[in-house]
Formats: sequence, structure tokens, C-alpha cells
Amino acid sequence: MVVNGFNSSPPALRELIFCSAMVVPGTINYAHKVFAEITEPDTFMYNTMIRGSAQSQTPLNAISLYTQMDKGRVKPDNFTFSFVLKACTKVLYRNMGFCVHGKVVKHGFEVNKFARNTLIYFHANCGDLNIARVFFDDSAKRDVVAWSALTAGCARRGELSVARSLFDEMPVRDLVSWNVMITGYVKQGEMEKARELFNEVPERDVVTWNAMIAGYVLCGLNELALEMFEEMRSAGERPDEVTMLSLLSACTDLRDLEVGEKVHSAILEMSYGEMNVLLGNALIDMYAKCGSIETAMEVFRGMREKDVSTWNSVIGGLAFHGHAEESNALFSEMQRSKVRPNEITFVGVLVACSHAGKLEEGQRYFKLMKNRYKIEPNIRHYGCMVDLLGRAGLLNEAFEFIDRMEIEPNAIIWRTLLGACRIHGNVQLGRRANERLLEMRKDESGDYVLLSNIYASRGEWDGAQNVRKLMDDSGVRKEPGCSLVEADEKALMHFLINSQPKPNSRKSVSRAASS
Repeated sequence: MVVNGFNSSPPALRELIFCSAMVVPGTINYAHKVFAEITEPDTFMYNTMIRGSAQSQTPLNAISLYTQMDKGRVKPDNFTFSFVLKACTKVLYRNMGFCVHGKVVKHGFEVNKFARNTLIYFHANCGDLNIARVFFDDSAKRDVVAWSALTAGCARRGELSVARSLFDEMPVRDLVSWNVMITGYVKQGEMEKARELFNEVPERDVVTWNAMIAGYVLCGLNELALEMFEEMRSAGERPDEVTMLSLLSACTDLRDLEVGEKVHSAILEMSYGEMNVLLGNALIDMYAKCGSIETAMEVFRGMREKDVSTWNSVIGGLAFHGHAEESNALFSEMQRSKVRPNEITFVGVLVACSHAGKLEEGQRYFKLMKNRYKIEPNIRHYGCMVDLLGRAGLLNEAFEFIDRMEIEPNAIIWRTLLGACRIHGNVQLGRRANERLLEMRKDESGDYVLLSNIYASRGEWDGAQNVRKLMDDSGVRKEPGCSLVEADEKALMHFLINSQPKPNSRKSVSRAASS
């Protein structure tokens, strides 16, 4: 086409645009490059590009293309506005959607069934629900697509009773309608009702199964999620990426390495040995949190594509397993690979330094984060630095560091410092840290007992007894069953580990619904 004059054959251009934007997966960016070289794109070409962009990971491009089309005075048709409205719904561009609605009216397309159904879909999901109901007239009630659009909108807005009434009244229920209602219950955490509908579905697809699996994970019912997956396989349904992300999240929460390995094998079978970044990241996170950091590293080394979350997962995993040297070496490798670290990267790096007692190195990374990468420290970074200083016995410096913090220290930071005071037997500073803790909370028995133990370790029994009396007077009871130092360490680790991103089950539910 290029040799013979790229713009000389409009029919060939239409086919090329359609193929690259709609038919071949993952080639929408190529379609945009081709489209940019077309001298006079027609309505079909614009519609195809808008449609492909609306369905892609960058739906905003669809809105940009429509704006370009409008400025170029290319005449739209009823399909144009439907595709743009879908993009507006996907990115929740409410005002833009109202403007497009105005264009639909101006061009006289409100009576068109395709445009009307998309208007119902837009208004039901993020526009004006009353307008959606107005469009849902007698003619619309004969169309299952219109029923599904309004039902889906009500369900996604949390109006499940209205959505269920519509669902029950539907003359014909398609699979989309069933999936919409199941997903609606799942998002509200009503898994029993979701399961009842799931059992009644005359025919299921992968979206139906994914909604249930992701819902169980979302509600913390991970064993049921794994059981549902076994049912899915027994029914002959082929899992997809969304399924696997939910299952890996369940294995991570359960710390079930054996099941996680089986999921890994299923992913390799499904992807023929090649896995995308999302699944690779989820596997690294699962293996690291299940205690198999070596396998996490194998997955990491085997990934062709890596993003910042990939590096964060393995750097953080190494740090929490005590491999400080390897964690910091990997951070240096990350810098050489030109992947820009973010605030989560530095949490992992600082934890590694803290566990290894590398104070100077930790301070250097803290300055690097602020000065070179312009990342403002958050409470997690400050917590790491206080822990680092406390472990090194630099308690006065830790207090001074807290005083210089640009954000308000929380209870975990003061508890970390109180624990350091106990380890190093500093009664005076321990009392100061405890006073700040009691200003924030007075119902944590560990705060009192920790200070009492500091007094006891120094043989100051009167001080220990006074703290115990204060605890009794406040009505606080000591929780039995674990060492205070261990509990303090667990609290800090829980605080820091939660800074690591993991495959989000809510996102899986959303992806299941959008499918």
C-alpha cells in the first residue's frame, strides 16, 4: 500500500484500520499510527478507531478522536455517538457524556435503537438515572439489551433492589443480565444471593465463574474461591487471566504455597510458557509472601517484560526475607535498567537496610529518594527510618528525626520507638514515647506493658508498678499469648508489608464485570 500510494485506496485503508483496531488483539497502537497517516479519514474509519479505542486500555483516546472528528467536520452517524458514549461511561466522563447526548439529539438519533440503548447504558451507569428510566419506554422494554443496560446501571450504583426488580421482570434474560446481577451482589459482599443466582444460571461463561471466584476472595472466603475454581475446571470452562489473578490473591492471603504452585502450572499451560506482566507480578508476590523467595526470583528472571511493580515485589520480598544485600543489589540493577523507582520501591530498600543494620546506606537511600527522584516521604518511609535509627541504638537521633517529620507521626512510629527504648533499656526516652502514644490511644495493653518492662529491665520496680496501676485504672486488660517485642515487630511488618501492591480482588471483580 505504501509503495502504490498509501492514500490512494480508501477501501483498503478501511480494511487495514478495521483489522488493526478491532480484529488483531493488541494492535490498537499500530492502528493509531496508520490512522495518523491517512489524509482524509471518512466516517467509517473514525468510527472504527473510536470503537477500538473505547474497548482498549486507553478509552480516553476515543474521546480525543471524536473531538478531532468534530473539528474536521466529518459527519457522524448513530454508531459514532454510541462508541463515544461507551468510552465516556468507561472513564466516568459524566459532563462529556451529557455533551454527546446533546449531539445525539441535534442529529436526530434519539429514536435509533442502537443510540438509545447506549444512552440508557451511559445514564444508568454514570449519568442521570432518571433520564435512563425515561428512555426505557415501551419500545425499549421489548429489547433485551435495553433491559440489561438499565439493570447493569442500577446494580453498579448499588441499587440492587431496583436492579433485581428489573431483572425479575425481564421477559428474556441473556447471559449478560445474569452476570450483571451476580456481579452486583458480589460487589456488595452478598455472596449468598450471588451464589443463589449462580446456581440458577441456565448457561455460564468465564465471566460468571470469575465474578464468583473474585467475590469469594474479596470477602476473605479464599477456600471457597479455590473450591469454585475446581468446580469451574470440572465443568470444562477454561480459566483466563482474571481467574488466575483472583486465585493467586487467594493463595497469597492463605499463604498456601502448594496450591499456589498448582495455579502457577495452570498459568504456564494457559499461556504456553509466556505470561504477561500482571500475572508475573502476582506470582512473584505470592511466592515471596508464601516464603519461597527463590522461586519468586526464578519467575522474576524469566519475565521478558517488567514494570515498576515487578521490581518492587521482588525487592520488597528479598528485604522481608532478610536478604538485604540481594535486595539492594537488585535496586541498583533496577536503576541501571532505566526503570524509575517509586515510593513503594524505597519502602523495600529501606526495610532491607533496617534488617541488615545498614544505617548510613539507609540514610543515603532516604536522601536519594527525596533529592534525585523528588519523592516526598510518606509515613511508611518515616517508619522505616525510625526503625533503622532505633535498631542502631540512636534513640535521641530518632526523637529528633520524628520532630523534623513533615507529617504527623502515627501510633506505629511511636510504638516502634518505644520498642527500641525497651531493647536498649532507655527509661527516660521510653517514658516520652509512651506519653505520645497515650495521647493517641489508651486502650492498647502492649503500650503499657512495654513501658513497664523497660522499668523492670532497669530494676526500677516502682516505675513498673506505677505503669501497671495506670493500666488497671484505665480499665485496659493485657492480651495473653505473645511476646511484646514480637508483637511490636509484627505490627511494624504488617504496616510495611501492606505498602506492597498485590493483585487486587476488587479490581478482579471489576474486570470480570467489564468483560
